[in-house]
Amino acid sequence: MAAEKITAEKRNEFGKGAARRILRENKIPAVVYGHGNDPIHLTLPGHATMMALKHGGANALLELDIEGDEQLALTKQVQVDPIRRVLEHIDFVAVRRGEKVTVDVPIHTLGDAAPETLVVTENSTVQVEAEATHIPEFIEVDIEGLQAGTQILASQLVLPEGTTLVVDPETLVINVTQAQSAEDLEAELAEAEAEVGIVHEPSDDDLAEAQVEAAAEDADREGGVAPAAEGGDEE
Repeated sequence: MAAEKITAEKRNEFGKGAARRILRENKIPAVVYGHGNDPIHLTLPGHATMMALKHGGANALLELDIEGDEQLALTKQVQVDPIRRVLEHIDFVAVRRGEKVTVDVPIHTLGDAAPETLVVTENSTVQVEAEATHIPEFIEVDIEGLQAGTQILASQLVLPEGTTLVVDPETLVINVTQAQSAEDLEAELAEAEAEVGIVHEPSDDDLAEAQVEAAAEDADREGGVAPAAEGGDEE
């Protein structure tokens, strides 16, 4: 993963008021932690930083130019406004070239499993150790043609060279199960509703069908012919 260069400015104002002023200028407040140093509070250019994070993914690595000093920084937490979807604050961890770091890497599936199966991603990320400048953006898992009952564990993942697994090797990542039919889903829903006491009012069609069935039973007992349901076609 190549580090994208971003020019940063140190800042001495803190708090919500200062953060709002920075955001109004289309910039982003940030802080860099790590290596036993005091936190470095920064202001980053909004658009350039947003694009760098978009290209780098969840573990984007930036090369920050802080007033002439270069600092590699690994993205650890990004705060996003839930309404406007704009970046509000970023936490970084200072790293060095060649240094190994522990990160959570997303899982991406490739292909389609066998028909009538359901693919469940039990863990959407796995924790690995890699060099700060060679963190995989994601780990691919080929599920093409997999049959129901297939399970893929963390130990079975194909990791890039230089990347090692940190999470328990027995961690279930992908689980391929038999897809449920519509009838099974309806039966499960009805059972769940019955357990919590949910009762549905019968529809007009259900009532009409019940009336026809009752009339048919009466006609069978009396040897007659059941009347047609109300609203039916007349000959």
